Amino acid sequence: MGIVFSVLYLAVFLAAGFVLARRTLPAAGPETQLVFTAAFGLVLLITLPALFALAVGFTLPAALLALAAAAGISLAGFLSCRSASGRVFRKQSAQASNVSYSPSLIPAFWVCVLPLLLFSIWLLYTHTLYYKDGAYWCGQSTYGDLPMHLSFIKSIAEQGLFPPSYPLLGGQSLFGYPFLCESVSSVFLLLGAPLKIACLLPQAVAMAAVFGGGWLLAKTLLHSSAKASLAFVLFFLGSGFGFAYFLDGGTENFLRIFTAFYETPTNYVQENIRWVNPIADLLIPQRATLFGWALLFPCLTLLARFALDEEYRLWPALVVLAAPLPLVHTHSALALVLVSVPLFLRAVLRHSFSWKALIPWLSYAALSAALWLPQLFGVIFQQTSSGNHFLRFSFNWANDGDNYFWFYIKNIGLVYLLLIPAFLWAGKKLRWMYAGGLVILTICEFVLFQPNPYDNNKLLFIWHLLGCILVANLIVDLVKKVNPKSVQAILCAMLVFTGTFGSVLTLGRETVSQYQHFDADAIAVAEYVEENTDPRGLFLCGTQLLNPVLSLSGRSILCASGTWVYYHGMEYSAQDAAVRQLLEAPSDEGLAQWGIDYVMIGPSERADYAVNESWLAAHCTLLYNQGGYSIYQVNG
Repeated sequence: MGIVFSVLYLAVFLAAGFVLARRTLPAAGPETQLVFTAAFGLVLLITLPALFALAVGFTLPAALLALAAAAGISLAGFLSCRSASGRVFRKQSAQASNVSYSPSLIPAFWVCVLPLLLFSIWLLYTHTLYYKDGAYWCGQSTYGDLPMHLSFIKSIAEQGLFPPSYPLLGGQSLFGYPFLCESVSSVFLLLGAPLKIACLLPQAVAMAAVFGGGWLLAKTLLHSSAKASLAFVLFFLGSGFGFAYFLDGGTENFLRIFTAFYETPTNYVQENIRWVNPIADLLIPQRATLFGWALLFPCLTLLARFALDEEYRLWPALVVLAAPLPLVHTHSALALVLVSVPLFLRAVLRHSFSWKALIPWLSYAALSAALWLPQLFGVIFQQTSSGNHFLRFSFNWANDGDNYFWFYIKNIGLVYLLLIPAFLWAGKKLRWMYAGGLVILTICEFVLFQPNPYDNNKLLFIWHLLGCILVANLIVDLVKKVNPKSVQAILCAMLVFTGTFGSVLTLGRETVSQYQHFDADAIAVAEYVEENTDPRGLFLCGTQLLNPVLSLSGRSILCASGTWVYYHGMEYSAQDAAVRQLLEAPSDEGLAQWGIDYVMIGPSERADYAVNESWLAAHCTLLYNQGGYSIYQVNG
């Protein structure tokens, strides 16, 4: 029944999202309504449970209060739609709209969006706790990140603390991660859904918002379905020339794409190929990016209409969609600001500092700041100011030894080569929009915003999205000048092949990849821990990447893998040293000092440490001893 309740719960939020979408864009076609229904539904699903959780904890009452609020929005909206005033509002809003949405746009939208949406949902299904032969399996891209996300999702629901504690590092209350991208799934655990379903339900909606939002943004800027479709393909399926490294050496070298771990034409660090495919390496494994883009792309669409078409009535909807962005995906929040800056400058120059024309801009900025500042100062800035390796200067982000331009040419390929002529070809409005991308590029080439240089691509991909739109405009215009049409078709096929071949191979690799995450014994011990231990108890165990107590039970541990904790900027050396000390030379005083409640000893602990199990057996209570795992409760 938990799955049924969860689906119905999600449906109510999507109904509320539909109401807000109709209010915002009453004259829009079905494809636009779909995208903004998903986006507004997600905003409510992210925000409402979190707001109520501040008062009553992240518990079932908070989830039900959020449901009541969403149902109220839905009911009020549907009643309003039936009233005369609602009809007048829609008529007036339709007249105010400067953009016409013809039903003829639907086929191009669906031809682009639906295949990638279904394919990505399939990848999520096979890459997230895929149950086979009594074990949980995953794909290549989710092997490292998914256990961390599972620990966040599970711990928020299990512990009920909000703002949540940081389960990867016992003794640290500061959550060094934008946790709203995780709590959006935690709410379904409260409703009784399995962990896999809790992950997938909001992810499927977010995928629809990302793909649909990307296409709509391109269509809004280019006013052409053909150009929007090409921009969509260049962004989501585009790639550079990394495939060339796999064409030499015969069949064996080429087939390595489909068998080796992270040796693909879009992610081949050995040859400095770092411009990844956004589906395989950002949307599938990185929940913050997925949910961030699900809000950002519709926001950019509204921003383009607000700033370039002067549909000033859209600024409140833009504020609503952007409201939780800092704690969903901080990079997306920053990207929205950076794209907005040159568009605001355009408004200032265009209207000669007319206050009347600038009031919508100032309202957008002021209300966004009021909503963002508590998130930034309450969570984000605390982490960046106290954490390690945030905000530092470094030129050319992840380039490791290549010439500056050659690095981008071989990584991005066709789109990068055509950026300058495409910019010169574009109209003024499109140039102003792309100016925001140039701001992002300039800053990201000199400043790293997080400990891992690679993560600057979460900003750079927004520059790339705007670049794909720019280049699609040029390509379609030039191809139309070629005759006959048969030559046009051949030319288009060659360009698309050159621009997408690497990503097609990467996605093929992702489709066939399969790795075991947790075996039957790990699943069994996680189930025992969840049912028989204090949800807020602190566990002592090893720092291995795959930890069933952390990821499947949602319990906090003294110190998790440095692969995660380091890149969150956390100082963990004391906890890391304490893990070895307490496992190899345990004492009552040491366990009490760190507040340890339970100890898990499994295959990884026995392999990585000289565990003194005889001391634990003599001084602690053995709760569980099966399948190579032992759980001890600390006495006293």
